[in-house]
Amino acid sequence: MTGLFGFFGPPTHPDELRSIAARMGGPCDDAHWVVHFGARSFVGVGSGVTMSALHTHDGATMALCGVPRIAHTEVTQQGTAAETIRLFIGEYRAKGASALASLSGAFSIAVLDERQETLLLAIDSIGIEQLFYAPIAGGIAFASSVDLLARHPQVEPKVSAQALFDYIYFHVIPSPVTIYDGLTRLQPGEFLRWKEQRLECTQHSRLEFDESRSAPVATLKDEFLEALRSAVRESASGVKPGAFLSGGTDSSTIVGLLGQSLGGPVDTYSIGFEAEGYDEMEYARIAARHFGARHHEYYVTPDDVVAAIPKLARIFDQPFGNSSAVPAYYCARLARQDGVERMIGGDGGDELFGGNARYATQHVFSLYENVPRPLRRWLAEPVARRMPMNVPPLRKVRRYIEQAATPMPARTENYNLLHRFGNERIFLADVLRRVDTGQPLALQSEAYFNPSAKSLINRQLAMDMKFTLADNDLPKVIRACELAGLPVAFPMLDSRVVEFALRLEPRLKLKGTTLRYFFKEALRGFLPDAIINKPKHGFGLPFGPWVLSHGRLRELAFDSLSSLKRRQIFNEAMIDGLPAQLQEHPPYYGTLVWILMMLEQWFQHHAPTVDGRNL
Repeated sequence: MTGLFGFFGPPTHPDELRSIAARMGGPCDDAHWVVHFGARSFVGVGSGVTMSALHTHDGATMALCGVPRIAHTEVTQQGTAAETIRLFIGEYRAKGASALASLSGAFSIAVLDERQETLLLAIDSIGIEQLFYAPIAGGIAFASSVDLLARHPQVEPKVSAQALFDYIYFHVIPSPVTIYDGLTRLQPGEFLRWKEQRLECTQHSRLEFDESRSAPVATLKDEFLEALRSAVRESASGVKPGAFLSGGTDSSTIVGLLGQSLGGPVDTYSIGFEAEGYDEMEYARIAARHFGARHHEYYVTPDDVVAAIPKLARIFDQPFGNSSAVPAYYCARLARQDGVERMIGGDGGDELFGGNARYATQHVFSLYENVPRPLRRWLAEPVARRMPMNVPPLRKVRRYIEQAATPMPARTENYNLLHRFGNERIFLADVLRRVDTGQPLALQSEAYFNPSAKSLINRQLAMDMKFTLADNDLPKVIRACELAGLPVAFPMLDSRVVEFALRLEPRLKLKGTTLRYFFKEALRGFLPDAIINKPKHGFGLPFGPWVLSHGRLRELAFDSLSSLKRRQIFNEAMIDGLPAQLQEHPPYYGTLVWILMMLEQWFQHHAPTVDGRNL
């Protein structure tokens, strides 16, 4: 297991400290630890597919995961981990937690200050790295994964009913919630400080949009491309890189800039599916030809999905329901077999520059707000409620008004499975009694109403940076690559690119209903027109159609659902009705089958004895 692990607490016998260290370190053969015999604190670092290091300097010990940069007069480029730690401890001595502003890039850190008997935990502003913590007697335990943290003898991993509800809502478990009660995950840009039995948890960095800046597109283009070129160049430094290539604008741009940086062909990796409407290999080939890449393809089969499901259930320390982890894994595995040492991904472009189709949809709904409120409340909405649903034109008008009348961000969840089924149809009553059903929307609202974001598009981007990126897509790619034995870098999420995007005018992200307006204009002439004009797609898995047609996959899916019924968490009638509903609409109901199947698979590999009575 990659990452940090440790605890900070009252005096403990050295033999017991080392016993706990070995227990938390688990399979890390090259784990390191330090014991301070004054405060009896311990910290360990296990190396794996991300850089990790532990050093002591000036009375403080710092453990580091990730590859951050530090803004310091002694550093002209990204330094070694030891140098970063030495300089940061100096900054920390002078500025306290404010020193976190000097770090950028992907990181999680733990700093044990022997002088002040203080522990500092922090992660990067995007949430690329993760860190979890839990109270113990007289102190606190922490780790980079729930699995590692749960190994501490004073941490009792009791599955949370709230986390299960949130999982069905989001298809992942969003921070700060975790699958276990009493265990908490740091949110992007958050730090925790423990001193004198007191815990302080607050933001050291948050997304700060500047919506007042205006500059010519030509000037912005040069600034943007310079930032992205530098990020791509650094992401591939010192290793043999390979690039994910979906054929979308982000991955194609990364491939083109990577080729410029290397001065030669790039190894690109794409996944296809023999399923109508799911395969976009054509666009990946267009991009590969355009940039002269050494292109590698793999077509995922239903048998591949069957083989990957238990592996993914083991590698994810919490229930995780994004099915595109399967193609991401096979893509990275193919690259690993070719000798690639680091994958380069294009994740983040949609959430920074406005690339998701729902942004245009919400813009159209927002136009309804221009109608005077009395007309909406006393005329349009009452009339819409009486419109018949069996007349297509009237049905469209009614649905538009019903959805447009729903305030943001709740409006984004109109098609949420929980809303379509109803909480009571999915969960048993005993489970729902232990759940705050309003918590998911409250978490979304906290991110959506970013104080610096006034425009609809930036508010949506702020929410998606948290829930779509940090909680979903980044763990998906990172864990899939970890399963394949590869690290992964995300140049789109370099601090220079992120800062540029935060200062970009809202109208240049979404112009009317045109997605990624500036991004596409900046890359016009560099990317093929077919890539710039292609509809949004991705690495979606045709699970719904395949589970109907493939015997082994269907058997695994419905055997998993049968086992899940015995856990007394979900209504049996809902689960029993899924085969028939799957026939009606394979993509939509296939999503519910997938997330329930992966939940049961997680239970089998991580918490096999849990049921509704012991949540």
